[in-house]
Amino acid sequence: MSRLTIADLKAIKERRKSEFVMREGGYRAKVTVHMGTCGIAAGARKVMDALLDEMERADISDVVVTTSGCAGLCSREPGASVQIMDQPPLEYCDLDDAKMREIVREHLIGGTPLEKYALGIGSETTH
Repeated sequence: MSRLTIADLKAIKERRKSEFVMREGGYRAKVTVHMGTCGIAAGARKVMDALLDEMERADISDVVVTTSGCAGLCSREPGASVQIMDQPPLEYCDLDDAKMREIVREHLIGGTPLEKYALGIGSETTH
């Protein structure tokens, strides 16, 4: 078995921290909208507004919404990750307000990830 690095330990801590927040906070999912400079320039504010509006319309209260800085995918912004409890996270890219509304309806409410907007599924690994 390979030795763990400090970066590996930090990644494990962050992954477990988000799962703990979801479980202890009573949330079943977490949506993170990438709001770095590149994301904002590409329209991330409209994506966030659409997410919050659609969640309010559907009376969704068991999903935590967060923001992050640049995800390192500037050419694919705006982007967001959706993590449903006990499922791997799914990274969506090239979003706009209409796509985000569809993601809320299909993925958050319906439970069906939208592969047509997905960049990848799962977490990064170092091995």
